[in-house]
Amino acid sequence: MRIRLRQVAFVASDLAGVEADIEEHLGLEPCFRDPGVARFGLQNVLYPIGDQLLEVVSPTEADTTAGRLLAKRGGDGGYMVILQVDDLEPCRRRFAETRARVVFEAAADGVTGLHLHPSDVGGAILSVDRTDDWDAWPWAGSAWRDHVRTDVVQRIRAVEVQAHDPEAMAARWSEVLGITAGGTTVPLDEGEVRFVEAVDGRGEGVSGMELAATQPGDFEISGVRISLVAEHA
Repeated sequence: MRIRLRQVAFVASDLAGVEADIEEHLGLEPCFRDPGVARFGLQNVLYPIGDQLLEVVSPTEADTTAGRLLAKRGGDGGYMVILQVDDLEPCRRRFAETRARVVFEAAADGVTGLHLHPSDVGGAILSVDRTDDWDAWPWAGSAWRDHVRTDVVQRIRAVEVQAHDPEAMAARWSEVLGITAGGTTVPLDEGEVRFVEAVDGRGEGVSGMELAATQPGDFEISGVRISLVAEHA
């Protein structure tokens, strides 16, 4: 089974402010705003990074999952990790065997995603999605490729999740996904998920993202540490 890191989502109280930071520091262009997230009391924006996506969601109503996370972690931060697979049925069986509850099944033309209960895996809302066309990503609309900008950043190398016990959380993600973890890293066919110790007092959650970039750099966007790593041929 093929599995890769396809999308990372942040949560922010001020969507416009985070958009400005993303566009200034990462040189990205928004490709889609999904009206469908309104039923969850959210607004969002998506940015392509090569053939991967960065999403930012922001609550528009009280008592949303995103709003509760903002309160729990004391501000903006990471929200979701979305992995793409080429076969969802083995994943369904694995989730049942490992007692990882599917709390929501998202479906649209050409794509299905299974959201797992955060307490069953730890650290983030983990979604495992399958598309009819491996290269397509219907969650980002039909024209997302027209908005790809790679002058500053080219791809997501890794997402970082902080945990009170990084090795235990890495082992749990590994068990649920059926992947052999390398210590505190869960390797994927494209990208990886890294687990680090939570030392900032904000609790467990998505805390960092590493991007392949033209120039190195380190900064923070939406409460998430961004590390730019220059890759040379």
